[in-house]
Amino acid sequence: MLSLLSFLSLLAIATSSSTNEQPRTFIVQVQHDSKPLIFPTHQQWYTSSLSSISPGTTPHLLHTYDTVFHGFSAKLSLTEALKLQTLPHIVAVIPERVRHVHTTRSPQFLGLKTTDGAGLLKESDFGSDLVIGVIDTGIWPERQSFNDRDLGPVPSRWKGVCASGKDFSSSSCNRKLIGARYFCNGYEATNGKMNETTEYRSPRDSDGHGTHTASIAAGRYVFPASTFGYARGVAAGMAPKARLAAYKVCWNAGCYDSDILAAFDAAVSDGVDVISLSVGGVVVPYYLDAIAIGSFGAVDRGVFVSASAGNGGPGGLTVTNVAPWVTTVGAGTIDRDFPADVKLGNGKVISGVSLYGGPGLAPGKMYPVVHAGSSGGGDEYSSSLCLEGSLDPKLVEGKIVVCDRGINSRAAKGEVVKKAGGVGMILANGVFDGEGLVADCHVLPATAVGASGGDEIRRYMSAASKSKSSPPTATIVFRGTRVDVRPAPVVASFSARGPNPESPEILKPDVIAPGLNILAAWPDKVGPSGIPSDQRKIEFNILSGTSMACPHVSGLAALLKAAHPEWSSAAIRSALMTTAYTVDNRGGEMIDESTGNVSTVLDFGAGHVHPQKAMNPGLIYDISSFDYMDFLCNSNYTLTNIQVVTRRNADCSGAKRAGHSGNLNYPSLTVVFQQYGKHQMSTHFIRTVTNVGDPNSVYKVTIRPPSGTSVTVQPEKLVFRRVGQKLNFLVRVETTAVKLAPGASSMKSGSVIWADGKHTVTSPVVVTMQQPL
Repeated sequence: MLSLLSFLSLLAIATSSSTNEQPRTFIVQVQHDSKPLIFPTHQQWYTSSLSSISPGTTPHLLHTYDTVFHGFSAKLSLTEALKLQTLPHIVAVIPERVRHVHTTRSPQFLGLKTTDGAGLLKESDFGSDLVIGVIDTGIWPERQSFNDRDLGPVPSRWKGVCASGKDFSSSSCNRKLIGARYFCNGYEATNGKMNETTEYRSPRDSDGHGTHTASIAAGRYVFPASTFGYARGVAAGMAPKARLAAYKVCWNAGCYDSDILAAFDAAVSDGVDVISLSVGGVVVPYYLDAIAIGSFGAVDRGVFVSASAGNGGPGGLTVTNVAPWVTTVGAGTIDRDFPADVKLGNGKVISGVSLYGGPGLAPGKMYPVVHAGSSGGGDEYSSSLCLEGSLDPKLVEGKIVVCDRGINSRAAKGEVVKKAGGVGMILANGVFDGEGLVADCHVLPATAVGASGGDEIRRYMSAASKSKSSPPTATIVFRGTRVDVRPAPVVASFSARGPNPESPEILKPDVIAPGLNILAAWPDKVGPSGIPSDQRKIEFNILSGTSMACPHVSGLAALLKAAHPEWSSAAIRSALMTTAYTVDNRGGEMIDESTGNVSTVLDFGAGHVHPQKAMNPGLIYDISSFDYMDFLCNSNYTLTNIQVVTRRNADCSGAKRAGHSGNLNYPSLTVVFQQYGKHQMSTHFIRTVTNVGDPNSVYKVTIRPPSGTSVTVQPEKLVFRRVGQKLNFLVRVETTAVKLAPGASSMKSGSVIWADGKHTVTSPVVVTMQQPL
């Protein structure tokens, strides 16, 4: 039953490792309705299956799955895995992968204000009956963001538990944090027993990431909140009254697929409404991807899944978590920053950002400045990056040190400079980082500058060091918090970009949300810089990443689900996408932080989320589980591959009527034309919209075709008699070949907009021309 590609993935493990008998973790899918009656439980059946392929050994199941997936995970040698897949009831044997986390004015910037009597927060009673499951590094339950003041009883349908463990008891939960579990069997199967002096065998968070993301999604109102006085004000999550359940799957060495799948299984069984996942890894076909498989099982049961797009930007093809049933979230800036400028000895000022909160440099004093890589030490590459042990104290003592970005963490570079006796640090972006800046809670006076600023500082230092009378000097001036910054939003430099590497005809990311310098709750025992030696304690920390953007959308999804309980997860995503905006607060097209140029649909998807408009989108593009199966059929997945993802026996004969995979009823329309010597190329899309606005409404179409492309829509008018009515339309796209080098591609975008005078429903149209090699 095993598909050829699953077999090839096992074969690749065998050929890539000389020690292929070294056991590793596999996730095993079982034909769930074929359990023989002689086994009282599925667990006994699974254990018996393992015993049959390896007689004389005691099989050990890591996890069993029975909600979003049917099967188990176990540590197996390659020989055992290959034997197991020959058993008639085994559907698939999937090698485990390791993932990693994608590491407060944002509610206000999004327009969610407590005083807003008629808006999203009011209509949903702040989402108080909904449960958001956060799959992450755990939670610090004592934080004020998780207090349960004025919350009613736990929803009666809730089936979750508060698992006790190290420094975490069943009383650690309350009416706000209503569930907490941890999953470490996969992690320990690969890494051995965890070191309980550095991490908790419990849902307690020893990293900070999970506490931060949970409070962004659903933190209560807390005042005053700040990080060392920066971003002072009220901290609040998107859905302050929604309930939270924490599922800890990420440990010191990462987040393991078998544990992630167990968390999905538990969360859906417990009764969550939304799953927030700020974790990701390499993109693989969906039937080898535990996150894609787990999230399909969740969406199939009515649970909305949002996931971070990844922090691999600004390069193309970097987006992760790209399955069409997942809402994939990139990161934008908000209208607040933390300026910390470099003043050079020649009087020039280079702008930078920082969250340093300790004693500053002496006012008015200029300090000698040195570039770590040109300090005459041994390994210039290591010292230019300020790697551990690379700096010569004799050369940096009492000086401000310029460090290049890369390899070790930004805050760790500051610690290296501080240990070597430096008084401050200027962290300079490389060419690839461009002008994208992230503020950090440094352990010494430090600031981050863009690539052009770094070049200017180096040029000044080079010229001044040749002069005996005025050697290079600098200081850093910390300017606190600045608000009402323009332009905003801007696409964050690190935010992962399309095109979609697995399904090019599905535009990813779907949307962007605030993800740069976001204030949220933080544990007691983790320093704000994340460096082990940092002993500072704070209640809130400011972090950046698509990890921070994802829970904004998770919280918004909970509010939308509270206001529209009948909406599917595809309907919620459709509402967020078709009402998103692409214009910044200056009235111009959103720009890309890394270049300063206008950003594109491959950077922001449909645009930046707009909660109030999403509340009442007018029309939605709905998608059922069967539609996703047709999509997989038209993506040339085998029947077995489709069964692995969907747990259903697919029939692809009807799918061909849907035409092609781009005909999935997605709120964006994307086509890739291969120019095999053709001059004219065309395709068509069929879409179905459901009226969720007013009865007796008439929508007229406006077409903004991508340049060089003809787009027609039939009919040009949709006349709805009632709410809930569905109508179809056809979009035809025609284009002419363009001159391209072999292997090159050209992307142009436009839009199809339906409007009834009250609602505006916008879908991006993306046309890519590719010249084959």
